[in-house]
Amino acid sequence: MNPVLIRVAIADDHPAILFGVKHELASRQSISIDGLVRNSTELIELLDRTRVDVLVCDYAMPGGNYGDGMALLSLVQQRYPHVRIVVLTMMENAAILSVLMTGIQCIVSKSDLTNHLSLAVHAAFANGRYVSPTIERILRTLEPSHRDSPGNAQLTGRELEVIRLYVSGMTINEIAERLNRSKKTVSTQKSSAMRKLNINREVDLFHYGVETGLIPSVMRPMR
Repeated sequence: MNPVLIRVAIADDHPAILFGVKHELASRQSISIDGLVRNSTELIELLDRTRVDVLVCDYAMPGGNYGDGMALLSLVQQRYPHVRIVVLTMMENAAILSVLMTGIQCIVSKSDLTNHLSLAVHAAFANGRYVSPTIERILRTLEPSHRDSPGNAQLTGRELEVIRLYVSGMTINEIAERLNRSKKTVSTQKSSAMRKLNINREVDLFHYGVETGLIPSVMRPMR
């Protein structure tokens, strides 16, 4: 009896990581690599023409017509409900990871060893849960004793996404276009997030982005 072959697509805008992930997963007899893409446009085109079981997708993947982050992941879940998702990220923001875990069960940090990728793919294929050690450590900071700290304010997923894009350098207009929301809605979500964070100045919002990992201070390659 032949073993089950898991059909995998990989999406990442960094060529070195894209091919590193491919090399790791292709070495597993139970996994078939059925597509490599570098932005959301290529990803949607691939999923429209190719049936895959598991998508390994970078969380922050700028470029393309469909955005990235939660907006892109939600779109994939809505349009391709049969596709299981493994999120690959260098993000260290506990609040966003916590919100992400409500819809994504498998997350791997780019700072962890690559052998966690195949474990996550198999878990996703089985509709299970897998988080790599770095993600597990970050999520533990959201235990009840830590939940009320300023850095972990209870922002909504939409507010977190707006703040992430804003501190990455996008304007309100660009965010509205990226997320397919009105400028007024985006502005309101940004203001609401700042109020919850007790932040009044733009410069402090950018400092918050660096301190909480919304803006990575060091770009670390996967090893």
